Amino acid sequence: MTGFVRLALGAAFLGLAALPAAAADLPTAKGVAPAPVVDMWSPWMVRVRAIGVLPQDGGSGRVYLPGGALIAGSNVGVSNSVVPEIDISYFFTRNIAVEAICCLTPHTIKAKGSIAALGTIGKAVVFPPTVMLQYHFTGLGAFKPYVGVGVNYTHYFRNGTGPNFTGLKINDSWGVAGQIGFDYMLDQHWGINFDVKKVMMQPKAKVTLLPGGPVPLSAKVKIDPWIVGMGVTYRF
Repeated sequence: MTGFVRLALGAAFLGLAALPAAAADLPTAKGVAPAPVVDMWSPWMVRVRAIGVLPQDGGSGRVYLPGGALIAGSNVGVSNSVVPEIDISYFFTRNIAVEAICCLTPHTIKAKGSIAALGTIGKAVVFPPTVMLQYHFTGLGAFKPYVGVGVNYTHYFRNGTGPNFTGLKINDSWGVAGQIGFDYMLDQHWGINFDVKKVMMQPKAKVTLLPGGPVPLSAKVKIDPWIVGMGVTYRF
């Protein structure tokens, strides 16, 4: 009898020891093993925005005659533009990212000041690819602000001219850019974005005046636009 008790106790002890291992092998209620916990953070982000390109003070630039003589009181203005824009960001860490921005913006250039009667100088399409190095602040939940600094290269093409001018040529330009903005994430992938940039953009331009001419003119146009955008964020 004593031997039987000892055997029963030993069997019970072995059974209890085997319970954790057996429980680990049991299927879930749906017949599948529990999925491992996976960190869903992705380094890629895409944004699509509507942006307003707003030249500083409406643009400005003195106009010069051949030989460098300034036309007193002359100035030029550059129109605003509203266009779609797309950018792609890659996160090296959760805080450090690089953003590449691209769009096309049409602008009209008008004579102002003492030469305002000459009207439209010309029109141009601007291609301003910009690369920004960003710092993204974390620990604020769905609100994800960031700041950035970078470099802009701008190419000007389709340079049409007004009735009093011909041969408009705008040289490509380089400049620094600054940025501040935020994403507000609605879920793991989707969010809304608000973004403001300042781009230093001061190209040199040449055009020929027809009335009383032809007279070749030159100018350095200070555009330096504010770029204000709002759109949709998608995080892969």
